[in-house]
Amino acid sequence: MNYIHINDINTPELQIYHQFREHAFKKDGSFVADSPKVVNLLLEQDIEIKSILATEEYYSQNTMLIKKLKDALFYIATKEQMQNIVGHKIHHNVMMHGIRPKDIPLEELDNHIIMLDEISSTQNIGAIARSAAAIGINSYLLPSYGPHPYSRRALRVSMGHISMLKTHIYSDIKTTIHALKKKGYYIYAAEVTQDSTPLAHVKVKPKWVLLLGHEGTGLSKEILALCDEVVTIEMMEGVKSFNVGIAASIMMYQFKNLH
Repeated sequence: MNYIHINDINTPELQIYHQFREHAFKKDGSFVADSPKVVNLLLEQDIEIKSILATEEYYSQNTMLIKKLKDALFYIATKEQMQNIVGHKIHHNVMMHGIRPKDIPLEELDNHIIMLDEISSTQNIGAIARSAAAIGINSYLLPSYGPHPYSRRALRVSMGHISMLKTHIYSDIKTTIHALKKKGYYIYAAEVTQDSTPLAHVKVKPKWVLLLGHEGTGLSKEILALCDEVVTIEMMEGVKSFNVGIAASIMMYQFKNLH
């Protein structure tokens, strides 16, 4: 293994590690992951790795894991240097620069899909991915006009489990819903309406999509009209809704067990 010791944290080769905002990342699909748990899980997947920035301690503890990497650069920095890069004290000793996997085509997704529309929080996107992986729903549909699931915070919240899911980024929700219906999917919308089916009473079809909307506004009437059925989680009187990440977990678990 050839390690590159870092003297200057502002060297151009490390510029990617200074970038935190989604729009700052390159058009080549670059992403940055941090923390040993997230990075190590990603290293076990079939993902292109460009470089790793870590302390000597991390490399010594994970020699076998990184040994299989080809064409990746391995930078060694001190904990203090890494703290200076992110601008605050951190509790991990590794960051990784990778390339986002290519989208999985719709026709290659599984029979059970979790789909999001206009979710604005990267934290919710990561939390839903982690729950989906845990429950065994392995296909994830997200809009191009929202945060990417491989954004830094979404990756961290998902604990890297997004890499275990088949991910497809769509550009037009109406076109995508029509395409899914043609492929035999039954579209369930998660929303509170007067004629929605209580979650405990829903009859889950063999091939389904569970669609969740914006954290504040939910799904529009126009989108709801395109869905086959609206499903609501029963709640105590006076409580209007769950956090979308919590709602997704409850509904995915129920759908998986009712199937």
